[in-house]
Amino acid sequence: MGKENPIFRAWAPEWLIRLTIFLVLFPTVMLFALSTANVNAATGFYGVEPADIQFSMLLYYASLASFTPLERRFFSRVSTKEYFLLCLVLQVLITYACYHTRELPVLFVCRFLQGIVNCGVTSICLTLLFGRLKSEHARETGYAIFYAMILCSASLTSLVTAPLVDNFEYNVLYKMVIYTFVPGAILLLLLMNKVHLVRKTPLYQLDWASFFLYSPMLILIGYVLIYGQQYYWLQDNTIVGSIIAIILLGTVFVIRQLVVKRPFIHQEVFQSRAFIFGLFLLGMLYLIRGSFNLTINFFSVVLGMDPINLYELLLYNILGIIAGAVISGRLVVKKRPIQFIWLAGFLLLLLFHGSMYFLFTSEADMRTFAIPLMLQGMGAGMLLTPVVLFIISSVPEAISQSASAVGVFIRYTFFGLSTALINYFSLYFSKIHSMRMSDRISRADNGLQDRIQLYQHSLQARGMPPDQAAKLATGLLDKAIQKQAFLKYAMDYYEIVCIVILGLMLLIIMAPFINRTIIDVKAKQPAAATF
Repeated sequence: MGKENPIFRAWAPEWLIRLTIFLVLFPTVMLFALSTANVNAATGFYGVEPADIQFSMLLYYASLASFTPLERRFFSRVSTKEYFLLCLVLQVLITYACYHTRELPVLFVCRFLQGIVNCGVTSICLTLLFGRLKSEHARETGYAIFYAMILCSASLTSLVTAPLVDNFEYNVLYKMVIYTFVPGAILLLLLMNKVHLVRKTPLYQLDWASFFLYSPMLILIGYVLIYGQQYYWLQDNTIVGSIIAIILLGTVFVIRQLVVKRPFIHQEVFQSRAFIFGLFLLGMLYLIRGSFNLTINFFSVVLGMDPINLYELLLYNILGIIAGAVISGRLVVKKRPIQFIWLAGFLLLLLFHGSMYFLFTSEADMRTFAIPLMLQGMGAGMLLTPVVLFIISSVPEAISQSASAVGVFIRYTFFGLSTALINYFSLYFSKIHSMRMSDRISRADNGLQDRIQLYQHSLQARGMPPDQAAKLATGLLDKAIQKQAFLKYAMDYYEIVCIVILGLMLLIIMAPFINRTIIDVKAKQPAAATF
């Protein structure tokens, strides 16, 4: 693959090559967040519960995570152009099936298959992206660019799809992805020569047994985390059976990795203390990031923002992510202490959660949240890339792919865990605060009567008959109570997150071995499933 056989055609300018890579990578990243672009619209279209939509996203994530160790073998066997064409055709067909179906089981299967195919597309794009960056610190730059895209994916996808959801059925989003994916894909096929980007290896001794142990385990983990609250956890036989199956599958999987000659995931990665600490930090980062959904719910539920205005506001968060990724990339390149970078990132997240604690009110101006949203984006942008670089650098190059695969497992698990925690605390705190506020309210309360009369007069002023206004006034009061309960719950949750962040910062300060790990990724790249 030297000068005699370049990757791209000689007439292709560099700017067009890089633009094409991003045109392919962007819809690939969008597919991950598509399930939750508008949960209400999705539940209405499919006639399902929000938990079902969340689970469909975890199915996509599970297939990415489980197929990552196998995907590299396929990538190295087939020429890149043919491999990409195969992935392109499959991706379009599967996405078209998602567009046509209203059946939840079919959607689940399609989302799982999408994850597998997307694993191949992402692997190609990452390899091409790293190949186009020729500077001394190309790898660090590539990581920063890619993880910034990952962090922006949810907000950017929601922003792009909001007008479509407002004017069309939800399934049109899948058609949009096809239209977005095809132009970049055709361009890439036209620009590329028929080459192998990595050393060609035969497809033999593929560890399908480990894959069929690992992927069901991940699916069951997602099932327990998403549906556990709905089925009252251990009170439901299905949840108990799923937990037992997870333990059995996990045990057999680990034993198999210890005895086979070519393990699916090398267990030697867990011998590094720095690697384990990095995994812990990565998991906690995803838990903290998950709390951002409360802010989005606050904007829509309490402040009543429509999706378009809401996601326009999230542009500040996207700007913060880009700024944070650029700053962290520069600090890593300049060999600044990793402890300093992490402490700065967590400090920004602490400032965000602390400020939002005081901004959770029933009425507010949109501009008030611009700076907090930028702080959240900068904090996440400054943390994710350095944490991943630290994890991969803490193991030998020979098992770096296994380190990436374990990192994906941690991200998947803690992503689902953050959703489970929010679901649990939402019911727990909301119930407590609703009961407390209801206990304080009685019909004999003069203030209560004044509030009901205020609602009633307001409705009558809009032309509503007095009898209907009286009935709806009580409903408006109940709605106000629910809003206040949500605000109290959000404040309680963010208070817990602030305490967790302070604990993490203290732990980082007390771990001197962090700075002894040298960031070195010159011969390494992230796994395809880096979402």
